[in-house]
Amino acid sequence: MAITHNIDNKRYQGLIVSIALFLSLIGALLAFTFYTSSLLERNTALIDQTNQVANSAQAVIKDLFDLDNSYGEDTNSPHIQRVLSRLEENTALITSSISAIEQGGKITDTTGKSYNLPKIDSNAQANITAANDQWQALEPKIQAYLKDADNIMVASADDLTRAVEQAKTSSLLINDSLDNLTDDVFSSAERQATTIRLIQVLGVAAIFAYFLIFVFFFVRRLRETDAEAAAARRETQEIMQTVNTGLFLLDKDLKIGQQHSRALNDIIGADSLAGENFTSVLRGRISDKDLNTTKQFIEQLYNPRVKEKLVDSLNPLHKVMLHNAAGNKGANSRFLDFKFSRVYDNKDIARILVNVNDVSDAVYLEQRLEKERSQNDMQIEMLTTILNVNPKIINEFIANTDAHINKMNNILKNPGSSQFELESKLKAIYREMHSLKGEASSLKLHSFTKIASDAEDKLHALQNQGQLSGNDFLPLAVHLDDLLSLSNTIATLGERINRSAPAPTKPATTQKTTALNDAMAKENTVKAATPDTAISNQPASLSIGGITIAGGQDIDLNDEQKDDQLSFYRDFAKDIAARQGKQIQLNSHTLAQVNIPEHLAKPIKEIGIQLLRNAVVHGVEAPSIRHSLGKDAAGKIDLEVQDTGQDFMLIVQDDGQGIDYDGIRHKLVEENHFNSEEASQLTHGDLLKKLFASGFSTRDDADEDGGRGVGLDIIKALVKDYGGKLNVNSELGKMTQFVITLPKA
Repeated sequence: MAITHNIDNKRYQGLIVSIALFLSLIGALLAFTFYTSSLLERNTALIDQTNQVANSAQAVIKDLFDLDNSYGEDTNSPHIQRVLSRLEENTALITSSISAIEQGGKITDTTGKSYNLPKIDSNAQANITAANDQWQALEPKIQAYLKDADNIMVASADDLTRAVEQAKTSSLLINDSLDNLTDDVFSSAERQATTIRLIQVLGVAAIFAYFLIFVFFFVRRLRETDAEAAAARRETQEIMQTVNTGLFLLDKDLKIGQQHSRALNDIIGADSLAGENFTSVLRGRISDKDLNTTKQFIEQLYNPRVKEKLVDSLNPLHKVMLHNAAGNKGANSRFLDFKFSRVYDNKDIARILVNVNDVSDAVYLEQRLEKERSQNDMQIEMLTTILNVNPKIINEFIANTDAHINKMNNILKNPGSSQFELESKLKAIYREMHSLKGEASSLKLHSFTKIASDAEDKLHALQNQGQLSGNDFLPLAVHLDDLLSLSNTIATLGERINRSAPAPTKPATTQKTTALNDAMAKENTVKAATPDTAISNQPASLSIGGITIAGGQDIDLNDEQKDDQLSFYRDFAKDIAARQGKQIQLNSHTLAQVNIPEHLAKPIKEIGIQLLRNAVVHGVEAPSIRHSLGKDAAGKIDLEVQDTGQDFMLIVQDDGQGIDYDGIRHKLVEENHFNSEEASQLTHGDLLKKLFASGFSTRDDADEDGGRGVGLDIIKALVKDYGGKLNVNSELGKMTQFVITLPKA
């Protein structure tokens, strides 16, 4: 991973300046060398040029003498033409070369390469001037001869003679001047070369000396820096070895840095962590889901557009269970808390600092405190129920719980091998659990309701599973033990209140608390049972309103007891309505006027609870919908009990949306019970039978109050068990009425 380190410019300013100066010295020496090389090259060209002028002058004298000796020869002969051409070229070359040497101009050698001649000193200037004077005396005479030298019609002997005579006089002076010029130029070039060598030696010596000084300074600074780094590294190691938390750095590739605290190995439980990939260390020790979430979380930490505080709240490794290396929840498993912080380099996110702590003790303490708090809350909830509910109803609930649990135990004990037997077993357990949940919910015993709801979730999953086996029912035993334990807790609390209650001084009807204590003192108390034994009461009959009825005979109820019956159902219905976001008004004109025999008290109560829940959850609409339909916001539910002489009739009617038969057809098709054509041929009677089938519900989502398709199945089973009749009357958008008829005999 490329990381931009923060450079302290002040700290390295001297080093940067020294290097720059060193490079400047080398550059200056190189530039001087290039310059002097050019100067020497021009001096060499000047020497060559003076030699060339001297040689050309000798050639001119020689050619003049040759022409003088060959006078009279045919001017068109090759010899004469070659000498005349050479004389003309050398004359022009001497003229241009002397001018270039004298003025320091540009010359071109015989190969075509051009040179810039240097300026000459005064001595050389005097010599070139003397040579030029002699040449100016000779050159016009040569030009006069060359003008008509190849013309046989013009006599040129006199011009040649004058040129030869002048050459005899000027040649020695020109040669002497050019020789002196060459000596002066060579001496000047030699002095320059000596100076250049001296300067180069001094420059190289200065550079070498400066290099030694620079190396000494750099090595000293390097040693100081190494000492500082070593000291900082020792301090870091001391810190890393001392802290009792795991500290390390993560790069973008999720690799752990080379430096980390010694405690990290013990906390993580790994010997070698430096350079390891963080996800490889965690793989197999946390869930794959948490591992993928961790990768995404760290990626967001490296995203500069995401605020650190915001992403920190999404930390998936906050108090996470880290399993041992084998992946089992053994003694080496522990709770670890990872905290991630950004490390910035200027404004860039360079790394992620991770601080990990072993918080197992704190988590276990929190869990223990939470468990104790839950137990305390549960006991307070149960105590509140005991103090605010008629004791007869509490006793009835305990007895019914005992009956439901015993029945579910017996169902579980019954062997079943075929799928039909296992499905029947599942439906029977489901009905018992749903009935128990309904009674617990009606008494606001949320602990009971929660356990029963969790059990229903497992039962619902088994219903949708398809193939069943006997082992699928084993987890239900845990829920039965929990329910039995809660029932025993209620019984124990009741006994304690009964023992600590003072003797009643007023009639039972004058004070609620006195009535509670008196009633519980007179009732046979519920005895706690071990998980392997059933909860039992002394033989006593319990009515739907919690009133004891002996020998299956009817008994008159006083006004307070009649009010308790109606209040029980009203509170239960209002609690469901509050959870469903609805408003209801429960009416009953006959509930308190009819005395129910002992053997029908339990089924009528169970059926009443299920029908009330069904009316609130499925029947009555939400206030907004009722308002749009022109109805009152509060739905009306009528609960009536009638004694016809031979039968008892329980009637529950609501003014809600009624039964949507088309909706039932759609749901049956959606759940693949029928295809569209088959569903369209079903009668209302057929659809009602499906509505009462176990596991079928028109709701998409299940909650505490409904959606699992068990309530109507319980009603159907109870009516069948007691030899009764069930009648449903509904009008879409207006009402639904359930009429349950149970024979007295």
